[in-house]
Amino acid sequence: MRITAAIALLAATLAAVPTHAQTLLDRCAAATCKARLTPEQLLGETQVLIRDKRYDEAKVLLAALSKIPELRFETRYLTGMVAAATGDNQTAADEYKAILANDPSQTRVRLELAKTMLAMGKPQSADRQFRIAQQDDDLPPDVARTIRTVRNIIRSRRAWSLDVDFGIAPDTNINNATDASTVTVLFGSIPIPLTLDEKAKARSGTGETGSISAGLRLPVADRMAMLFDLDSIGTNYAGSDYDDYLVQFAAGPSYRITDRLSVSGQAVGAQRWFGGDVVTRQVGTKLGAQLTLSDSDQIGAQIDLRKTDAKFDPAYDGWQGSAYLSYERAVSKTLVASLGAFARRDWLAADAYSSKEYGGTLGIGGELPLGINFAVSGTVSRATYDAPMPLFSVEPRKDWRYGARASLGYRKIRVLGFSPSMSVSYATTDSSVRYYATDRTRFRFTLARYF
Repeated sequence: MRITAAIALLAATLAAVPTHAQTLLDRCAAATCKARLTPEQLLGETQVLIRDKRYDEAKVLLAALSKIPELRFETRYLTGMVAAATGDNQTAADEYKAILANDPSQTRVRLELAKTMLAMGKPQSADRQFRIAQQDDDLPPDVARTIRTVRNIIRSRRAWSLDVDFGIAPDTNINNATDASTVTVLFGSIPIPLTLDEKAKARSGTGETGSISAGLRLPVADRMAMLFDLDSIGTNYAGSDYDDYLVQFAAGPSYRITDRLSVSGQAVGAQRWFGGDVVTRQVGTKLGAQLTLSDSDQIGAQIDLRKTDAKFDPAYDGWQGSAYLSYERAVSKTLVASLGAFARRDWLAADAYSSKEYGGTLGIGGELPLGINFAVSGTVSRATYDAPMPLFSVEPRKDWRYGARASLGYRKIRVLGFSPSMSVSYATTDSSVRYYATDRTRFRFTLARYF
């Protein structure tokens, strides 16, 4: 099996261990001995025993070392090595994760964890650890080459992925309504101010939320695979008036042109329910490409074209096209920054609802000490519409749109594999037509698991 070969390749690359002198146990084998060892000397004795594969004896010394707080890192690391060498991969993984939770910059530990994940039959988890380790600029060239080789093997063999979360979602605007109290409408050329009914204003609420993201990759030829992706998210509020659910499915081929460049094309179908009714159906296609510039830099591009069938209003029927360009760079061993640009065009049945939008995104995320994962991002865009809405204005609508999102996860706590996470997102629209000005803050407090 190629994954087995990958484990052997990585183990051989990481296996260089300096030669030490004979242990105290050997020197005292023929006599009764008493010795006083410093913690550092005891650690050295343990390393020699592990080098010589005398694991039962090493465990005795590790038990003694575990009582020395100053050597907690070394003890955990060596305990993980002994556990992995004796087939107790779960204990090894737990020890390595404990180290990384306190200090995510320990690249050697991360590589050992990745190797252990491979041995446990968890290639997706291993690939994630390899990807982070690969961003260390101080990696020896031979280790960096080995990681690239192993990651290529994992990607070629990876079969499936599944991410699940569930929790609660407080929201300041569950109906995505205007933040205006009054609007001005035109009666001919005469402006008339009107006070909005309470039902037209923003309404807050808290619902139960959950999401599922699943992927299947089936190799069909050398460098080619079929991709199947399912993404769904939903929030259930009291009653059904504002329940919101979205399901999207995509399927199509992916081809790796070189070790650094891959392309894909997928057919896409999506459906959204709001208030208990189907509001939109979409069918279309998306094309993507990803280029790895170096171990710390990569570029991605995507084109998405869909036909929309709007069940709530035929004026919103039509086509939607989008293009995305992103750049990611590792700014440290555990932090990745991203920069993106996007353009979107809606060709809908009504010109007043057809629009062009251009914008950009900026973000950073990664791992912090104490088992904390985080991500922060911001978006700004400009949208202009093709024709005016005579009820509100003689000029076409123009919007400035702003968004921000922050998320935190805490991997140290696990309940049946689920860890707590939270996110907050803010979106506001400053529109030339006051009725379309919105303001919304959404929270999600969830338990999440990544298979």
